Amino acid sequence: MRRRTGSGCGLAFTGRLASAVVRCTGLAARAGPGSAGLAIPGLGGSGASLPWTIVVLLTLLTILPALLLSMTPFVRLLVVFHFLRQALGTQNTPTNQTLIGLALFLTYFVMEPVGAQVYQAAIVPLESQKISAMQAVERGSVPVRHFMLKFARQKDLALFVDLAKGPRPHRAEDLPMRIVIPAYILSELKAGFQIGTVLFLPFLVIDLVVASVTTSVGMLQLPPVVISTPLKILLFVMVDGWNLVIGSLMKSFY
Repeated sequence: MRRRTGSGCGLAFTGRLASAVVRCTGLAARAGPGSAGLAIPGLGGSGASLPWTIVVLLTLLTILPALLLSMTPFVRLLVVFHFLRQALGTQNTPTNQTLIGLALFLTYFVMEPVGAQVYQAAIVPLESQKISAMQAVERGSVPVRHFMLKFARQKDLALFVDLAKGPRPHRAEDLPMRIVIPAYILSELKAGFQIGTVLFLPFLVIDLVVASVTTSVGMLQLPPVVISTPLKILLFVMVDGWNLVIGSLMKSFY
């Protein structure tokens, strides 16, 4: 038997993918010439069809990273981890993938109660066809807006209210998401830089002390970072640094 080459495997996979797309799009055609398409639960109306469902799902998958960055604590966590790695002077250790994965699961830990509220308020009634998709979006945005307003600074909210040139609402809960989301991002960036600066200062002191000692004893040929980096890592391990950093970050959200 001849072994299948890489190009043959690629053609076979492409063929199977094309067949699957044809079968999916063919469902709309088999719905009948007089029908408007396959009905989508929660959307109502006769204009909703399977191809539009695929478009909506693909669009949601496309903007999912932006939603993760703009409406969750992911930005603050990642900024703090970046500052911590730079302060330790360990270059690419931990790796970017490790830090992103840790920030992702910590984000899930913080946002899980909010997700549960969104599920109960929007997804359950939508699955029961008690509300429409637009009503589900409105209901689901309430817990997320409440979470973001909890950490958004008044100064940042006022900035985007002025830029929007709209009427000032009587309550913060009446602000639209186009104002709440960018204000929340600015607040999270400021909080991340503040925490990162506090983490950076002790390690900066170690760098200054080591540089002063090596210069005073005449060790000019030896870079101070060769001595300070092991000392900083040793100090970080001795005080159980990861436990302290993660614990402090999580407590800042509660």
